[in-house]
Amino acid sequence: MKYLITGHGGFVGSYLIDYIIQQESDAEIIGLDIAARKMKADYFTEYIVDLLDADKLNSVLKKVKPDYIMHLASFSSVAYSWEYPLESFQNNTNIFLNLLDGICRYCPECKLLSIGSSEEYGAVSEDDIPLKETMIPRPLSPYAVARVAQENMSRVYSRGFGLNIVCTRSFNHIGCGQLDKFVISSLAKRFAMFNAGQCSEIVTGDTSVIRDFLDVRDVVRAYFLLLKSDGGNSEIYNICSGFGTSIQNIIDLLCKITNTMPSFRVDSKLLRPVENRIVTGSYEKINKLCGWKPEITLEDSITSIVEWWQKRI
Repeated sequence: MKYLITGHGGFVGSYLIDYIIQQESDAEIIGLDIAARKMKADYFTEYIVDLLDADKLNSVLKKVKPDYIMHLASFSSVAYSWEYPLESFQNNTNIFLNLLDGICRYCPECKLLSIGSSEEYGAVSEDDIPLKETMIPRPLSPYAVARVAQENMSRVYSRGFGLNIVCTRSFNHIGCGQLDKFVISSLAKRFAMFNAGQCSEIVTGDTSVIRDFLDVRDVVRAYFLLLKSDGGNSEIYNICSGFGTSIQNIIDLLCKITNTMPSFRVDSKLLRPVENRIVTGSYEKINKLCGWKPEITLEDSITSIVEWWQKRI
């Protein structure tokens, strides 16, 4: 089977590639990214493609004709979308439209996994928790609006052009190698720096918000199972832990793991213009489809992230 992964050089991509090969040793994996990642393996072929360049994208799709496509490529930071709303929205929507159009032209029989976000739910109350896929999205950021547009276009191309598409609303996923612009990776890095005597305090944003964190290894397992399942026709599936924890609880856990108690300071620059107090999802729908549920505990995930940063500080 041929698996094409857009944005394969990002945080999730390497985990996804490893998982696919663990499941199918004879799989052929094609990576598309805007910059070279220089990964060498017999089963892997890399193409350097800006997905905004429809001609280059189409030439790859025409040549490769993949059986499955996982669309990971995007500007994935909500904070970045507030700073650069036009660039963030145009990039994420236009690269997806180019991909859909190319699939229609050159590989209409393939199955596409469209990665969305829990940010699509937007304005929610505690009465809405846990969030389910039937809830109408009310996005609160440029990033989230673009993800809703991607989901809507999946529906259009699935129903109007017959493409086989399955969509996710993926909640906060974490793991070793994640950029430190994301909260848990950032906090783990700061704790490692504090322990190494490289900083005197930990800078945070709003620590009272509650989020649903999931290990990236559980995430890629869910993605693979969705691709192999009967789910399609632009159906949407939450990828989440089903458990909410506050950033303050994460900090307490980091203190326990590292056996330290640093001082903390809230930086107003890390506060979002609009913020949900609590975001926690239900994974009931994907569990019913293919039996998926999270397996890696939050403490195990954070411990591995701290150890990863400690080796690099």
